[in-house]
Amino acid sequence: MNAAEYRVRRATIEDLPTLQYLWGTMGLPAWELQNHLTEFQLVVNAEGGVLGTVGFQSAGREGRIHSEVFSDFGYADHFRPLLWERVQMLALNHSVTRVWTQETAPFYTHNGFEAAKPETVGELPPEWQAMPGRWLWLRLREDFSPQQVEAQMEILRAPERAQTEALTRRARLLKNIATFLAILLALFVMAAAIYMVAKNPSAFGR
Repeated sequence: MNAAEYRVRRATIEDLPTLQYLWGTMGLPAWELQNHLTEFQLVVNAEGGVLGTVGFQSAGREGRIHSEVFSDFGYADHFRPLLWERVQMLALNHSVTRVWTQETAPFYTHNGFEAAKPETVGELPPEWQAMPGRWLWLRLREDFSPQQVEAQMEILRAPERAQTEALTRRARLLKNIATFLAILLALFVMAAAIYMVAKNPSAFGR
């Protein structure tokens, strides 16, 4: 099976009858899921037929994969990588740092998901914590607090600040040297004038 023959796109209202049928085959609550239609990503063939779908919901920095369905689960392992690639792109666009799922396919643990411990489950968004079942989770990237971000920015700014301070010191030194030379020049001119007056006072008395 050539993955190039298929594409992934977001579900539209035209896909709803097909999705309702697929959800029904898995005993999923179609009447509830249809209210979250835009969360669903579809794998479709060249003719536009829906071969698989999965939902992706985000809440702050957390993301949830849910309601995975395929028209033929015999080909699910061929289509999951396409959907997973799409989910990662959506997670990046929504600034999601952790992805959660209650899907049980080995595909997820093979791609880095691990069973969530009770204390980790406690970090789920409140609206997800009441959902029964085992949770798997995967950290996509670090979630830095504002203090950590500021600390990192401070580290990045340090070399620039040091360079600026060095340039300021250099400019101050050059200014002091210029001032000193100007004073020397003024003293030299004054001394030369006094010398000339003393040497030939009659020349300045005319």
